[in-house]
This record gives sequence, structure tokens and C-alpha cells, in this order.
Amino acid sequence: MIPFDYERAMGAASAVATVTGHSGAAFLAGGTNLVDHMKLGIATPDLLVDISKLPLDTIEELPDGRVRIGATVRNSDLAAHPLIRQRYPVLSQALLAGASGQLRNMATTGGNLLQRTRCVYFQDVSTPCNKREPGTGCSALGGYTRNHAILGASDSCVAVHPSDMAVAMAALDAKVVVLGAHGKRSLPLTALFRNPGNEPNRDTTLEHGELIIAVDLPADTSSLSAYRKVRDRASYAFALVSVAAVVDIDDSGTFREARIALGGVAHQPWRAERAEEVLRGAEATEENFRRAADAELVFASPLPDNAFKIPMVRNTMIAVLRQLAGGQNNG
Repeated sequence: MIPFDYERAMGAASAVATVTGHSGAAFLAGGTNLVDHMKLGIATPDLLVDISKLPLDTIEELPDGRVRIGATVRNSDLAAHPLIRQRYPVLSQALLAGASGQLRNMATTGGNLLQRTRCVYFQDVSTPCNKREPGTGCSALGGYTRNHAILGASDSCVAVHPSDMAVAMAALDAKVVVLGAHGKRSLPLTALFRNPGNEPNRDTTLEHGELIIAVDLPADTSSLSAYRKVRDRASYAFALVSVAAVVDIDDSGTFREARIALGGVAHQPWRAERAEEVLRGAEATEENFRRAADAELVFASPLPDNAFKIPMVRNTMIAVLRQLAGGQNNG
């Protein structure tokens, strides 16, 4: 690990000003991802601005019924909070499916969203990687690709985003509140992330120095929701595929609304918009569940080692929709 300076932030605005004005600076909160990358030589900031003591660690209901989650709320606290467990069970379930208890006790909401891929080539600094060093090539292409993308990838990068929490938040239509040098802005969580294109080194649409200060969840809680994660072992493993679904089905068994997000399949939490379009106004039947899954996966492009993800996503999505159509929330 190279030497670096450390500064404890006294306020969000001053932290943003410091990082914005210093190209080698980075924010530090839980450190569960950044510190690992510093040890591996992937990240080499020369100044860490510690935001962990800023008053961004609360979960509160806003006057209009939305719920605001501070950026430094720990994942364990978020999963256990009564508002989240009662009104957004899909989020609590996703958080509890991610990482170990020790990591959840340290990891923060903002840091979880901004964690970087676990692609083995990204984490091995002895191999070429466009995400780590633009223009050097993608070692995964022609290499080991079992865990990689089947949707939205490019010739420059086939890595996937690792967050479980982000998948649930994408299905919930969460919004991210960001503070930058020019003030505060709010954007849909799905607009925070980007496909790799020819700039895979950019995971998000944030500019250098912009700080996530909160995530807002919508007020509507009338829907059923569920999160299901398929992985190699029951604890401490990233998703091979995951599905978060939030649906509203009327008394006649017809979808009034369906929001679905997929994990483990793309450079970002993948919003399954084609599947959602098939389901809206359709009856909650096995045939329509299959039609929705097939519509989403028609453009999937598997790599040599991960064609199994296509039927795995299909079957997981159908199972989640079947569960919700039966009136069961997270199970």
C-alpha cells in the first residue's frame, strides 16, 4: 500500500470541496471495498477524506411518505430497521443475502452502491484490464468467464456489478441524492450506473468529487416484493444470478404493475424492462411468467463459460413471480 494522507471531514460540503479540488483524493466510509483495493494496488488515492462521522447515518420517513436512508447507514442497521422490514422487505432480504455479518456491520449504503466488480482479472494487477487500466485489454475475454455478464456487456469489458442491495433498490425505483461542487441533485438509482461501452473504467455517472448523501425510497408500499439469490454456497458468495421483483396484482389476478431487476448478469443492476412490459396488464399465469422472462433474455449474449445463466435467470424470475402471484412476500 502506498503512503497516503488522511483527513476527517467536518461537513459534507467541505468534504466535497476537498475531493473535487484534489484529483488523487477519495471518500472513505466503511472502507470494506476501497481499503481492499488499496492493499491490492488497484486503488492508489493519495488523500482519504473520511466521511464516516458525518450526520448521514439516519433512516427517516419524510413528510410525503418516502423513506430517506443516509449514505453512511450500515447495511446491518438498514436490514434490521422496522421501516425497511415492514415496508420494503425486498431490500431487507437482499441486504441479508449479501456478504458476512461482519462486513454488513461495516459496509455503508453509499459504499455498497459504489463497490466495484469482483472480476478476478480486475483484482489481479498482473493482468490486463480495461476497467483498471483503460486501453490495456480485457483478460476475461478468452479467459475464465463463469461469473461474467450476459446482458449489456461490450468488447471492452464483461464484468458484473456485485451489489445485492442495489438490485433491490433498482426494483423499488429508489432515487440517489448526490452532493457536488454545484449543489445537490437527485437521480434515479438506475441512472447512477452505466453499461461499460468503451469506458469500462467508469462504473457510474458520478463526477469526481460528487458524494452520495442519501437514498430515497418511494412512499408506495402496497406492492408485494421478493428477492431471490442463486449462488455457489449459502453464505458469503456473490450472486451467480439474482432477481428482485416488486409487483401489484389486482383481485382478478392481473398485474397492475411489475418492476423487476436482475443481479449478477450485467455491469449494473439490470432493470428488466422488457419483462415488465409483458407483465403489465397481463394475467398472473405461468405462461405469462415465461413470456416475460423470454422477452428479457432474447438479447442475452453468453460467454463460453456462462451460458447456464440464461436458464438460471429464466427459472429464478419465474419462481419469484409464481411466489408473488401466490400472495407471498419474501420467502
